[in-house]
Amino acid sequence: MIGTATPLSARDLLPAVTRLFALSAGKIDRLSARWEAAQGTPVFTVRGRYTSRVWTEWTQGFQFGAPLLQWDATSDERFLELGRRATVERMAPHLTHVGVHDHGFNNVSTYGTLLRLLREGRLPKDPWEQSFYELALKASGAVQAARWTSLPDGLGYIYSFNGPHSLFADTIRSLRALALAHELGHVLLGEGDRKISLLERLLQHAEATARFNVYFGKGRDAYDVRGRVAHESVFNRNDGAYRCPSSQQGYSPFSTWTRGLAWIVLGYAEELEFLATRKDDDFAAAGATKASVLARFRGVAEATADFHIANTPVDGVPYWDTGAPGLSRMGDYLGRPAEPFSDFEPVDSSAAAITAQGLLRLGNHLKSVGQGERGEAYRQAAFVTARTLFAEPYLSTDPGHEGLLLHSCYHRPNGWDFVPEGRKVPCGESTMWGDYHALELALLLLREAKALPYPRFFIS
Repeated sequence: MIGTATPLSARDLLPAVTRLFALSAGKIDRLSARWEAAQGTPVFTVRGRYTSRVWTEWTQGFQFGAPLLQWDATSDERFLELGRRATVERMAPHLTHVGVHDHGFNNVSTYGTLLRLLREGRLPKDPWEQSFYELALKASGAVQAARWTSLPDGLGYIYSFNGPHSLFADTIRSLRALALAHELGHVLLGEGDRKISLLERLLQHAEATARFNVYFGKGRDAYDVRGRVAHESVFNRNDGAYRCPSSQQGYSPFSTWTRGLAWIVLGYAEELEFLATRKDDDFAAAGATKASVLARFRGVAEATADFHIANTPVDGVPYWDTGAPGLSRMGDYLGRPAEPFSDFEPVDSSAAAITAQGLLRLGNHLKSVGQGERGEAYRQAAFVTARTLFAEPYLSTDPGHEGLLLHSCYHRPNGWDFVPEGRKVPCGESTMWGDYHALELALLLLREAKALPYPRFFIS
């Protein structure tokens, strides 16, 4: 269980955050100078050098979004130029990509970040540049929402690259694309010019994910525990009936892959922030009430956050799956710091970075609605995690290593993660999403520590 006995603040972490951005600058420069478009998209490191992995190019937004976050934190102009130029030159195909569930990862991390910086006044006002980013995000949200499987009871979901039968936990973070497009006044046009609300699809997908991918320890889930997450839910496409849980990257459908859990914690927390700003009429038009939607999103976020805190070692870094078999050989592994060089199971620092941001945002939301004590508990868990990640052995201080956040895990069942000589499990390597989400977390902490505007993916 994550230990929070000694109170921390964002200001306490400012020296570590500053050091992280200083190290990140060299790593972004090094990768940018070496990487060629013909190599595809960098995904994870092997012996400290980024490599690609043919699956889908879901990490390109992290590659080009990272320089934008670096500029946001440091005002070093070369990073703004790098991120902006790459977004314009390389990201357009992702806007109209009909074969993936990754629009939030790719497009909100690039076009969305640039629009946020314009709206915040960090970039000079330019109506045409702003219109360019807004048009891109409108297209992305609609294209993502069109990748749709309908279910009974007025539900449905954006289906994964596995096909129309497959609902991934990961996709909750792509709902940001729908939220932004809706906020910008966009709709999806269907057959006969039928207008399809992007907010309604966001809410339908979120409810399907909550109902089928998240477990609450009661009703259908009476045999299970509150807050557990299944990576994938499988449906019968003939009648829309739910068939079973599954897992592409976890140990089993009946354990929790911790990065899948991380996407849920962060996804519901940041959508909760967005939905809290919407007017009652917006929900009524989507056939819902604001109070019921906020209660549902909060319930999911808190259940999964509690599960993460209870099933993670004291320093905030989880192992790659809560049911990984080697954990049974590690004694009281939850009662001590995680062991990235264990002989039994790998940790996943990327899951820690993603979840920490979710815990911080959830805590901030709860404090804003009068739940200060509960909110601060989540914030403290986030601070503990950040303190661990932003120091050795997780922070990569070797200038020869292209990664920033070490001990990140990609796809253990497929054997894609590099195992160094003399080791029994993967360790010492980085992933593009781990590095990117470390930067997102660091920027959130930096802005709080310096009393700067709170960064949110949406506009209002």
